[in-house]
Amino acid sequence: MESNKKRGSFTGSLGFVLAAAGSAVGLGNLWRFPYLAAKDGGGLFLVTYLVLALTFGFALMTAEVAMGRNTQKSPVMAFTTVAGKKWSFVGWGATIVPAIILPYYAVIGGWVCKYAFTYVTGHGRNAVDAEGGYFYKVIGLTADGSIDWIPVLWFFIFLFATFVIVYFGVENGIEKASKILMPALLILIIFIAGYSTFVKDPVSGRTAMDGLKIYLVPNFSGLTVTKFLSIVLDAMSQLFYSLSLAMGIMITYGSYMKKDSSMPKSINQIEIFDTGIAILAGFIMIPTVFCFLGTEGLSKAGPSLMFIALPQVFNGMGTFGLVVGALFFVLVIFAALTSCVSIMEAVTSTIMDRFNLTRQKAVVITFVSALVLGFIVCLGYNKWLFSATFANVAGGQILDIFDWVTNSFLMPIVAILTCIVVGYVWGTDKALGEVQLNGEKFPRRKLFVVMTKYVSPVLLVVILLNSFGIFG
Repeated sequence: MESNKKRGSFTGSLGFVLAAAGSAVGLGNLWRFPYLAAKDGGGLFLVTYLVLALTFGFALMTAEVAMGRNTQKSPVMAFTTVAGKKWSFVGWGATIVPAIILPYYAVIGGWVCKYAFTYVTGHGRNAVDAEGGYFYKVIGLTADGSIDWIPVLWFFIFLFATFVIVYFGVENGIEKASKILMPALLILIIFIAGYSTFVKDPVSGRTAMDGLKIYLVPNFSGLTVTKFLSIVLDAMSQLFYSLSLAMGIMITYGSYMKKDSSMPKSINQIEIFDTGIAILAGFIMIPTVFCFLGTEGLSKAGPSLMFIALPQVFNGMGTFGLVVGALFFVLVIFAALTSCVSIMEAVTSTIMDRFNLTRQKAVVITFVSALVLGFIVCLGYNKWLFSATFANVAGGQILDIFDWVTNSFLMPIVAILTCIVVGYVWGTDKALGEVQLNGEKFPRRKLFVVMTKYVSPVLLVVILLNSFGIFG
């Protein structure tokens, strides 16, 4: 088994918080959170999300970080250490999730790089296409099924950048990159959010302030018990994206956390950082999209919101909108890169621990595997294009299948089993002992126990059932 020195560690609490927050702040915050907020009653979704983040999300994050720091091991060995070999399969599940996410996340990161390059080189207006023609070109969608190598190139560039950071280790790679990228990301998102709040569409007369009201003011019209349940489910599923839960990342980063660091304080800071970024992303997306595209623009989700709707918005802002667009996509690169680094690190760490390999060998194996799977994902938009309908997914491609398997199926299962292990096998008392190792006060101690043992497992089962369309 490898020593902690060989595995590496963060130099202090700041390094851990920035790296963990960097993992949490990703594409989910920037395109999924604003869409859900617009769809689910604006302020009503925000309040629901905040309550769940401080209870449901907090409990799962605390459980994972505590297990990681207690064992100083990656997911497979962490579960084996606290619960025995028969529970090691949970750790393997937590490792399979990032192993599947990594390649398609890097493919999307490549799309972001292409858009950023387009805007930075002064060709942002080329990206404006209400029908999505430019976006389809970026992802490599071809009519004759021939392979488009441009998306593959951008995917490789993004994945290689992730590889380089992880290759240099915890302190010299991940921590140093996070200390540069996260402050830059925060500055960019505050500037863009501030500017976006005051724009006006000269054609329709709508202002961003009109959209801000939609975002912040709770909308109770047509609210039913079924609708509220849907909002709660959306908010809970978003927490997986936002807090990097049930994918081995927080266990891995927790294993690099020094014993003298304050865990309660660090977890609070991650929550604040991540939630703040998500809310600021809403300030960028919802007011501006409503201002220039109206309610129809707000109905777009996922890639359509970021890659089709937003270029129209930036174009509507005039010449300075091209600058804002360039800054925005650079911001998204930072967010995507810090998240992708954590995803690759979770897989690399497991390979290091389980097979007793050096970091360099483990990260090369991870990189090559992701390269092969990512190439397959790219082919899913041309040579291997098909349309699949399953569960609550209609018209899905290879990327959509990977996404559903990880986010809608495996992650809820891993989270349920994590609650069982921490709540009943390892025990919440031992977990709390790790959280309060240095005598720190932990005001949410009772909340952690109740959520981990009783409430979270029930909520997670509901999320899992909802993934199969049972509630909608």
